[in-house]
Amino acid sequence: MLRCPPNHLPKKIPFLCTMGVLLQELYHRKHKKRKSIAVLCDPDTPKAGIIQQVKIALEHGIDIFLVGGSHVSQTSTAQCVALLRSLGAPNITLFPGNELHVVDQADAILFMSLISGRNPEFLIAKQVAAAPWVKKSGMEAIPTGYMLVESGKLTSALYISGTLPLPNNKPDIAAATAMAGELLGMKLFYLDAGSGAEYPIPQSIIQAVNQNTDGIIFVGGGIRTPMAAASAWQNGADVVVIGNGIFENPNLLETICQQAQLVNQSIGQY
Repeated sequence: MLRCPPNHLPKKIPFLCTMGVLLQELYHRKHKKRKSIAVLCDPDTPKAGIIQQVKIALEHGIDIFLVGGSHVSQTSTAQCVALLRSLGAPNITLFPGNELHVVDQADAILFMSLISGRNPEFLIAKQVAAAPWVKKSGMEAIPTGYMLVESGKLTSALYISGTLPLPNNKPDIAAATAMAGELLGMKLFYLDAGSGAEYPIPQSIIQAVNQNTDGIIFVGGGIRTPMAAASAWQNGADVVVIGNGIFENPNLLETICQQAQLVNQSIGQY
């Protein structure tokens, strides 16, 4: 049974007792200024690759696993979740591209609205289609503002969503977008440069969202070095998301985990 958080947590975190297990844990880490890593598993990746990816992540203590891709099927998503479950992955969380990616075997779902774009399909229509399934599943649903940021190339997420990204040199627009999401009740903001991005989210964008909201901040896309991960954490990211970079560089996750340890040690939270 979940316990209410200790009294030392800041009062600006409302209704924490009613939140799900994962979101509670993310808020506790944020309060402690403890930085985390999430691994993104694409269901279209061959089974052997996913097994390798998950085993490496578990060896390094990763405890958040996202499952999703831009054009995967419901069947492949369910198979990927089942595979992660069999490997002992904790906190298996759906990162859906549309309502067809919702499967009920996961622990949680980032229930996202693409607030950086103006395509009504991804602002609300897909969510309406998915809502009955999510409610019926009993999964923890985390209200998430998904924000695509210009990254130097046309990524799959941009193409599929048919939207413009946030300008990477306009932190005020990113801040206003996140503030609007927070006022609408969103608790998590996922800043994404997209798979295969030429460069990661700029520091100024992360800072602007961090300074103007109280939500959890995930940052993904274009993070290929420990320094890029450290920069994201130091500028306000709570969780850095690593995906295909693990396959491009087998040592990437180990070096980023080492960087996380250094960052957390510097603030006495490891």
